[in-house]
Amino acid sequence: MKNILIYAYTEFNLGDDLFIKVLCDRYPDTEFSLLAPGKYKISFKGLKNLRVHASDSILIRGINFLFKKIKRSDFVHKFLVNRSDGIVHIGGSIFMQGEYWKEYFHKAETIRNKSKPYFLLGANFGPYSDDEYYQTHKELFQQYSDICFREEYSYQLFKDLRNVRLAPDIIFQLAPPESHVKENYVAISVIKPSSKGLGGYDLLYYEKMKDVAMHCIQQGFEVHFLSFCEHEGDHEAIDQIISLLPKELVPQTKIHLYTTNIEEILTVLAQSSFVVASRFHAMILGWVYHKPVFPIAYSNKMINVMQDAGFTGEYTDFAGLESLQPEQVFNSMSTNELNISTQVIQAEGHFEMLDSYLSLQSRRAYESKTEYS
Repeated sequence: MKNILIYAYTEFNLGDDLFIKVLCDRYPDTEFSLLAPGKYKISFKGLKNLRVHASDSILIRGINFLFKKIKRSDFVHKFLVNRSDGIVHIGGSIFMQGEYWKEYFHKAETIRNKSKPYFLLGANFGPYSDDEYYQTHKELFQQYSDICFREEYSYQLFKDLRNVRLAPDIIFQLAPPESHVKENYVAISVIKPSSKGLGGYDLLYYEKMKDVAMHCIQQGFEVHFLSFCEHEGDHEAIDQIISLLPKELVPQTKIHLYTTNIEEILTVLAQSSFVVASRFHAMILGWVYHKPVFPIAYSNKMINVMQDAGFTGEYTDFAGLESLQPEQVFNSMSTNELNISTQVIQAEGHFEMLDSYLSLQSRRAYESKTEYS
């Protein structure tokens, strides 16, 4: 059995954790490793082919501390890279230019073993503000085994590289539940705008979400608030919105906070009547579960994917948030469905090259075993 090391965003973000789930479910005969906080053992206890190395354990922290003393930082990470048969870097917004991007870039390259196959799947590139960031990554990407972006904009930036491909978001491949009962509630996924670089929008956004929730309740629906990532402020955002609601309406709301229970959030979305999606993957999952979705786009990546998918329904971005009316959101319940049957098929393209690599590795292992038997 081959061992593949997974690079992913491990801050208990539902979308990124779903990437890991889809990857491991697709290759049950491959052993995967992930360096992540120990609570991820709870998140992925059902994935028998995934081994989580607890980055916050006393043992791993102690080993890294000792090796840092002799100028060999991230020893455990390097060890896992060197013992793997390849790396899959899977995620969405993993190439946003930050203030310290050069330090991060250098650290990542120090760990990378250039003799190992490296697959970059599911990402988009940017936002970025200077050409050096773009050119540095373009030179790096030429060294990767395979790159598959999830939207046209990112693909166009690098399409002249021989190893760059395009496919819709990986989560389009998540199988909808075989059966579920649609219930009379609206699911609202929230964000803390300032955590997404939208400084100055927090109070306006909370007021607008309060207005949308009130209108839905007045139309006879419950409202279920969904937090996809505590680390990025979703829990805090829900608390702020709830605090703005009239006390008599609060009993008509429920709160679902994702930490380690993936299935709970998926079930809430699958049973909803309508999804108001501030989170990127709430939008995707709403479409996967055949729900009308009203997107609240906090970045161009959401708008890019809407355009790629042919979505022509109502939505807002943050520039238009102030003029957003709750009636506009609620009325889109009858108009904002999207047929994604094409995207479901095309999204498998992310794994085209990884399929070939793992198939080749398995065949070689089999031939080696039979040769000496």
